[in-house]
Amino acid sequence: MADNYLEKRMEDFRNQAPVRRRVATLGRLLLRNRSYRGYDNKFVVRDDQLRSIIETATLCPSARNQQVLRFRPVLGDEADKVLKHIRLGGALPELHLPFPGTEPRSFVVICSTVEESKYVDIDLGIVAQSMLLRATELGLGGICIGAFDHAEIREALALPYEPLLVLAIGRPAEHIELKECREGESLTYYREGEIHYVPKISLNDLIIK
Repeated sequence: MADNYLEKRMEDFRNQAPVRRRVATLGRLLLRNRSYRGYDNKFVVRDDQLRSIIETATLCPSARNQQVLRFRPVLGDEADKVLKHIRLGGALPELHLPFPGTEPRSFVVICSTVEESKYVDIDLGIVAQSMLLRATELGLGGICIGAFDHAEIREALALPYEPLLVLAIGRPAEHIELKECREGESLTYYREGEIHYVPKISLNDLIIK
């Protein structure tokens, strides 16, 4: 009886349709990796998640292999030291983003050990995008913030180096859609109802003929 039962269970298992899991392809990650300005404050980003995101930098190429970027994770109560010195949604000043209760509560401040230059900025762009893709892979989201008070954040966090960029990280609490546009049309992002629209120039207009 036991042998027949096991044989039947094995046969049922073999006859089951294979489970198809959605693969986190680059295209899917890029589509989900949007610039989020609102976050779920009930979700707490863990230290190990931020470390995993920062670890991405150890895998990225570096101009002349100088590896001059350094990273300061910010979690918990320290978030307030950063939050009051950043500005989000510059194209929508009337909305005063982020909305109360949707502020980011974790950050990565990216610094450089040398003076900013073309090569440092190349590294900065590569690393920032890669880190946000890793955040997306973890089920999180983020945004690159260039509008912040450099001196104030450096002092508040006692940074030994000049901060170049701030990444906000969290669980997104807003819906963003891309909208194809033609070259020459407005590229300013906008909101209609609960949806945040981001114009993107079509592929045909990007290609130099």
